[in-house]
Amino acid sequence: MTFFNYSVPLLRRKQLNIENQDLEGLWQVQFPLGKERFYSKFYTCLDRACLLWSLLLLPMFGTAQFFPVSWMLQAGLWSVLTLVGTAAMVSLTYSWVKIERLTWVLYGWVILMLLGLLLTDLGIFLGWEKVLPNLCPLWLGISGIGYLGTGFAVRSRALLATSFFHLSGILILPYTSGWSFLFTGAVMVFSLLVLAELQWDMRHPINYATLTPE
Repeated sequence: MTFFNYSVPLLRRKQLNIENQDLEGLWQVQFPLGKERFYSKFYTCLDRACLLWSLLLLPMFGTAQFFPVSWMLQAGLWSVLTLVGTAAMVSLTYSWVKIERLTWVLYGWVILMLLGLLLTDLGIFLGWEKVLPNLCPLWLGISGIGYLGTGFAVRSRALLATSFFHLSGILILPYTSGWSFLFTGAVMVFSLLVLAELQWDMRHPINYATLTPE
């Protein structure tokens, strides 16, 4: 038995045969065009968590790149958004990770988010000179570690590739010529949108004889 499920590609269009554990909190989005459906797609709790983080990251990195807002004010605002996003992520995904016996992965992400937030705020409010110039590699590294652990936990080549994408971004940052926040935000948001819009490979879901849609 191989560690990864090589019978499916890393990324593919979403399949209609949804597992029971993915039904909770499932959203189906449709845009009709006459009698035809111009756009139709479903979003699981994991997809919604990815979409939520992508929306939260846009103002964070966009403001840091384009607007002369004080770092202390940004730290306060983005701390609130990060805590809201972390709480929402737990609420959205807790049932799924519990069924899949992956609660430690969720706790790991929470620890990583809080650690990154703590280092960012301490660096800004206490004036740590080495923190502010390294906020981008800090958050790319935290995200890369999170995807790496999750990728091994669910045996997903797509998530491991996402981890490599983030960690490789750290090496590219010195060449972004003053656009580091835009580059970092683009890497993180792009990855989240890809994972939300496409179906990525993972190990076979855990099946319980008593697990039903209800």
